[in-house]
Amino acid sequence: MYLIADSGSTKCDWMLLKDNNQSESFSTMGFNPFFHNESIISNAIKNNEGLYKYANEVELIFLYSAGCSSKELKLIVERGLREVFSKANIYVDHDLVGAAFSTYSGVPGITCILGTGSNSCFFDGDNVTEEVPALGYILGDEGSGSYFGKKLLADYLYKKLPADIHAKLQDELRLTKKDIFENVYMKPHANVYLASFMKIFSSFKDNAYVKTSVAAGMKHFLENHVCCFSNHQTVPVHFIGSIAYHFEDILKAEAKKLNIEVGNIIKKPIDGLVDYHMKYLIKPKVAK
Repeated sequence: MYLIADSGSTKCDWMLLKDNNQSESFSTMGFNPFFHNESIISNAIKNNEGLYKYANEVELIFLYSAGCSSKELKLIVERGLREVFSKANIYVDHDLVGAAFSTYSGVPGITCILGTGSNSCFFDGDNVTEEVPALGYILGDEGSGSYFGKKLLADYLYKKLPADIHAKLQDELRLTKKDIFENVYMKPHANVYLASFMKIFSSFKDNAYVKTSVAAGMKHFLENHVCCFSNHQTVPVHFIGSIAYHFEDILKAEAKKLNIEVGNIIKKPIDGLVDYHMKYLIKPKVAK
């Protein structure tokens, strides 16, 4: 049995490929070695009874996870997996590599992640390369859920939001400065907390404030993470993640202004990731 998984900081999608050519999907919390240690990772898997019951039958695991940008960080996730899947050969790499694999259809292109965080890379069919680093939710993550959540909460506290959105946060969610500061500055997983406010953007999708904010964030992302590639106007640019998926029209409009050809826009990369492994792999490829 093979396991293939794609993990952002919020959610991990798993696909189990069985020996009888059948498959089964599972979902757990997302893993990011910047925020999660081996015990948190292994316990999350053990708490999913459907996945855990196959622990002794899995022979090979490919997991692509947010934050796995160095050997040391990959080892944290690998050790967490090995506590559960002790008989399996385990291959861990960055979620950006998984995103590149999932969008590949034989043509070199740029692949971007726009989910809880954001990132980009170029995949020529053999090598995954980055032009600029992902700086995380404090310094970077332009166009991501955490980026927009940060803007929304700042505008809320500065009293710059439209009245209907402000009322949603104040009257319905009863959000206070104390709540925000505790979750952002004192509790773990501030990036996931910030990204959770994308549901407000989705609820007010037609509001001028939301449209303007999302357009500005998309432009900021494209200018920093796509235009940095010298071939960004000559190859397709693919997008993975819920932000790109739900705000596709705004993303395409901002890309058009920069003469960027938008390729695939996929909410969840797991299906494309499985297809890639079945077609091209069972020998892992490593990002440069």
